[in-house]
Amino acid sequence: MKSVAALLLVGMLILWTELPTGTRCSTWSCPPVRITCALHNPPNQCYTDRQCPRSKKCCPTFCGRKCLSRKSTLPI
Repeated sequence: MKSVAALLLVGMLILWTELPTGTRCSTWSCPPVRITCALHNPPNQCYTDRQCPRSKKCCPTFCGRKCLSRKSTLPI
């Protein structure tokens, strides 16, 4: 019985670590990257959204990760 409780606790801890923190919740996602550069280790300006200003998001670009802002969409 103790081993079942231990396994359940470990499973819950694993799921808990995978949950987003909710502090930097954004409603938009990064644009798709269709072309990648030939650099083996491209320079990155950021690694997580927390390293970017509040209105920007850390996204992969064609050559490294950068803080991007959401593109404004104008109704046509």
